[in-house]
Amino acid sequence: MSNQLPIDITATNTLNSIGENILIADTDFKITWMNRKAIQSLQTIAPYYGLSRAEDMIGLNMDHFHRSPDYQRGMMKELGEGHRARIMIADKIAADIVITPIHPLEDTAEIEGYMVMLMDVTSQAEEQKRKDQMIKELQVPIIHIWENTIALPLLGDMDIDRGDHLISMVLEECTSKQIEFVLLSLGGVKQVVNQFTCTIQSLHDCLRLIGVELILVGITPELALTIKDIFNVRTFRSANAGLKYIMKLQGNANRSHGDLGSL
Repeated sequence: MSNQLPIDITATNTLNSIGENILIADTDFKITWMNRKAIQSLQTIAPYYGLSRAEDMIGLNMDHFHRSPDYQRGMMKELGEGHRARIMIADKIAADIVITPIHPLEDTAEIEGYMVMLMDVTSQAEEQKRKDQMIKELQVPIIHIWENTIALPLLGDMDIDRGDHLISMVLEECTSKQIEFVLLSLGGVKQVVNQFTCTIQSLHDCLRLIGVELILVGITPELALTIKDIFNVRTFRSANAGLKYIMKLQGNANRSHGDLGSL
């Protein structure tokens, strides 16, 4: 006897119950449906495109909402599992957009449409406030904790903008202060996007070119799952363990220099 309860839930009811803005487009990128949440949220956006109601977006091609339709079409056609980005709508509203191809059958490359999710929809003023807060969180003091060694404790969320700012700031400090080791603590990072893995890898590669070693510390199990694809970057569970590693290396280097000096 099965323990499962019989259910009769339509796809429409399921999508309407999700608390995110969901739109469906066909293979020609024409919007064919949106859930109740999207209708409510996009009501304030519709006038920016000369529409009186959010429902009027149904039947329109997604080209109508893009400055570069050809670029967007090319990107959509190349989608594999999906695409996520931060976008500006009519230069007034910011949102995270997730586009996922809809396949009629599992294990097939055929696409019968696209599901578009708009999340974290905020006004331009709110978006600027969010960015200002992120920059403020990133501007933590660079701590000189040991000979030719600096530490940076990161706090808050981490995205591509913060990652680019981080690389620039660390490289400038290392080249101007003759730094040999950078101890980057991720224990205070709450959430990262997938692209942050590339940022850490880029930081490591850039530092390596100028003879500086990057060391990651304070990695939680949840964070480890996100940055598991980073290569050749030494990691430690705690800052104390990372610092002991640096002191050992510098101690060995000093003894080597002493041996050479006695020749």
